[in-house]
Amino acid sequence: MDILKTPKEMRAWRRAHPGSLGLTPTMGYLHDGHLALVRRSLAENEASAASIFVNPAQFGPNEDLDRYPRDEEGDLRALRELGVAAVYLPSVVDVYPEGYQTYVTVEGLSQGLEGASRPVHFRGVATVVTKLLNAVQPDRAYFGKKDAQQLRVIRRLVRDLDLPVEIVACDTVREADGLAMSSRNAYLSPEQRAAAVVLSQALHGAEERFRDGVWEAEALRTGVRAAVAAEPLAELDYVSVADSETLAEIEGEVQGTALLSMAVSFGPVRLIDNVTLGEGG
Repeated sequence: MDILKTPKEMRAWRRAHPGSLGLTPTMGYLHDGHLALVRRSLAENEASAASIFVNPAQFGPNEDLDRYPRDEEGDLRALRELGVAAVYLPSVVDVYPEGYQTYVTVEGLSQGLEGASRPVHFRGVATVVTKLLNAVQPDRAYFGKKDAQQLRVIRRLVRDLDLPVEIVACDTVREADGLAMSSRNAYLSPEQRAAAVVLSQALHGAEERFRDGVWEAEALRTGVRAAVAAEPLAELDYVSVADSETLAEIEGEVQGTALLSMAVSFGPVRLIDNVTLGEGG
């Protein structure tokens, strides 16, 4: 497995490996959710690469950049064992050299939901993903559906900027009790970890109500709010029932599919989760 540290090294490696290439972009501290993306990339391409970069541009001033969990040695070992061909492992100065001042902004899709709570987040995501795709030059890039708004932002930037890459969406990987896998789960105390299952439970309850004929968006939001409020350690940031593509909040009944998403804090730990209502009819 080759480890490339600069954009120049990464592009040289890509020129030497011209077959189909899949990329799994990560911020490291890999869990089974990340590894599921890597396995799919390995299955669908002649070679697979991963990137590990904790992107400072997507963290706000009061967020967890400095304490974001890291395990470079363990990450590289896991990727090597899976058969990844290359890991792009740039430093901050390699991605944002001195005097850096160019950013990518996806209007509209970035403004609500996570964008409302984290104003600089998606500018940082869109910028770093553009730079990673430019450096690695993959045929396909793999992202999880757990970060639903991020997925839509990235698809839009690829479309709008005519980037020659296919964005592949992969199902959320969950713990046995339903909690969506996330690097931030490591921050949870045992009590918070037990309480965090309220996210998946609230979403599952909304899915059941939707299947039973509760199609009013506000009724679905109200049900989720009530489920979260019943957990003393949980503090709801938002719950949304939005158009699956535009992410505009739905008023009235859901027609077709809708993205039901939420963000909940447990002390300083903020978790997100979502489900698509109406999939498969």
